[in-house]
Amino acid sequence: MADFLVALTGGIASGKSTVGSFLAELGATVIDSDQVAREVVIDGSDGANQIIEAFGQALYETGELDRKALAELVFEDNSKRKQLEQILHPLIQSRSKQLFAETEGIVVYMIPLLVESESDYPFDAIVTVEAGEDNQLQRLIEFRGMKNDEALMRINAQATKQERIEVADIVIDSNCDIHELEARTKIAWNKLVEMSQR
Repeated sequence: MADFLVALTGGIASGKSTVGSFLAELGATVIDSDQVAREVVIDGSDGANQIIEAFGQALYETGELDRKALAELVFEDNSKRKQLEQILHPLIQSRSKQLFAETEGIVVYMIPLLVESESDYPFDAIVTVEAGEDNQLQRLIEFRGMKNDEALMRINAQATKQERIEVADIVIDSNCDIHELEARTKIAWNKLVEMSQR
């Protein structure tokens, strides 16, 4: 069972994965909710069957979920996005809780949509990584090849920076170079270790 469970959140392209890898180097066990989300929709799984029923067999034409087609389908339609969340969230939560139960020490759970998912995980602390919207936009266009409108739509589909900061115990400002980000992550890790020992 995880001794101390930490949520690691932040907007799209804010640097969560980088912070997560630094935390893993420092001694945390990092579980990525995106990985769990992939696992629960593998062809033949209960998740896959529910997605096929809701959105059609075509999404599994190649034998695995066409995530890009699914994203396009739900990002343009709020009711479809909610429908997808109702399928995925319970499956992800159930699998994640199983993983927390199998892991010891400080466990960091990377959960981009912490605020949106209204999850009931028993987090002991919440860390958010924030880059600022201009940086997020630039990174999405530069590194993920998105067009400006598409990038803005992705950012706006998520909770606001303010909403994330309000629930967080620790805020890491990722508007810096990689070495500074590593140093800031280390400071956050030391705080987490201290909190876990209380």
